[in-house]
Amino acid sequence: MQKYKRWTASLAVTGVALWSLQTVSANASPGLLLLNVVSPKGEISVTKDLSYGSEVDQNLDVYYPKALAKAIRNNQSPKADYPLVIFVHGGSWENGNKEQYAFVGQSLAKAGYVTAVINYRKAPKFIYPAFVKDTAQAIAWSYHNADKFYADANKVAVIGHSAGAFNAVAAVSNADFLQPYGLQPSDIKAVVGIAGPYSYDFRKFSTRGVFPETASPEQVMPDGLLKAGSSGKQPDYLLMTAENDKVVHLSNTTKMAQALTKGGATVVTEEIEKANHATSIAAMSTSLTWVNSVRPQLINYLQQKLQ
Repeated sequence: MQKYKRWTASLAVTGVALWSLQTVSANASPGLLLLNVVSPKGEISVTKDLSYGSEVDQNLDVYYPKALAKAIRNNQSPKADYPLVIFVHGGSWENGNKEQYAFVGQSLAKAGYVTAVINYRKAPKFIYPAFVKDTAQAIAWSYHNADKFYADANKVAVIGHSAGAFNAVAAVSNADFLQPYGLQPSDIKAVVGIAGPYSYDFRKFSTRGVFPETASPEQVMPDGLLKAGSSGKQPDYLLMTAENDKVVHLSNTTKMAQALTKGGATVVTEEIEKANHATSIAAMSTSLTWVNSVRPQLINYLQQKLQ
């Protein structure tokens, strides 16, 4: 009976979390905190609040797979060969934080990836390109310190959702963002954007305040700013869209994929069936995999690219 009560309570919390997420748009939701309540924590470990820069919100949390965490606790010396994933959260560049997306770090660590979930500076105090520069700095810091977390710098992927997908794609596809930190696009194996707004006229939307007043879409949207760097190569890209997304239009992915392909990148586009904008990331929680297939789709791609 006690086991049944715990199960029904967990199911109720999961239902509330899912309902909360389905009622919001691109902004971070209290429902995200509920997701962290129902995400399993006993199988992974986390190191919190590591600074990748000296400014406010330039920090991240690193999640470790169960086997790695156990080896570290037992004073063993694991090989630094775990794949490394860096996750960039959404929230219209104004909201959200790494704590609200702990469930993503837990989910990816459970799948066998050392995972960094990052914070970055946000509008209105910090506007473009501050949040993209922060993303690039966090990627570079994670890359250069990979061995300290028993990860392999040759097996690095960057994942972002919504505004975070914009950050991730913008930071990696344009060498100008990574170059100050000693990296170029080809140093990253793969980039995954989930429901990202890569190509739209921000001046017509509420997000116009996060970009410079005098800027045009051509000056800030990543589909028009590709630069491969000295190697002349881009990483591979997976651009995912939610079937029922009412927040970010499909054209963003279409235009970004076209630009990347023209730039010589290998690009895969996938639709997440039955997903809306919020649940396209919510179902990364191992408690919500029944909602849609984003988690198996994403992990299948990472397994192919980070071998």
